[in-house]
Amino acid sequence: MSIQQQVKAEPARREAMAVLANSPTETLAALVASLPPPAYETIRTAEQGLVMVRGRVGGDGAPFNLGEATVSRAAVRLAGGEVGFGYVLGRDGEKANLIALCDAMIQASAYRGDVEAKVLAPLREQLAARREERAAQVAATRVNFYTMVRGEG
Repeated sequence: MSIQQQVKAEPARREAMAVLANSPTETLAALVASLPPPAYETIRTAEQGLVMVRGRVGGDGAPFNLGEATVSRAAVRLAGGEVGFGYVLGRDGEKANLIALCDAMIQASAYRGDVEAKVLAPLREQLAARREERAAQVAATRVNFYTMVRGEG
């Protein structure tokens, strides 16, 4: 893949990684198992570590260190040379491996369509349904405040 193609594919890859990271491990594993298994090697087995989480007061203030968060990461390389990385909050090494495999497959033109149709599309639908359900729960508890005009004037 040329550099121009990589730059054009970056927003789609970023969105795909967000969908994969926000999906349950069991669902992701079942959907990836439905794909034809590609030949790949593990570059970095799933490992856990810490990252520093930074924050800002008011969104534009000086950054400060909020604390540390546990992260799992993994990396794989397909037989065609595509390298995929998986990062996920928490200690879920299996999910990091699955995300890395999907990331590599998204970069390979031979697998991209299958990953989009059989993994990403169903996960997007599930995430949208969860968002709608959450929005409905929030809307049910919404209180509308209004001011009544007193008859004094």
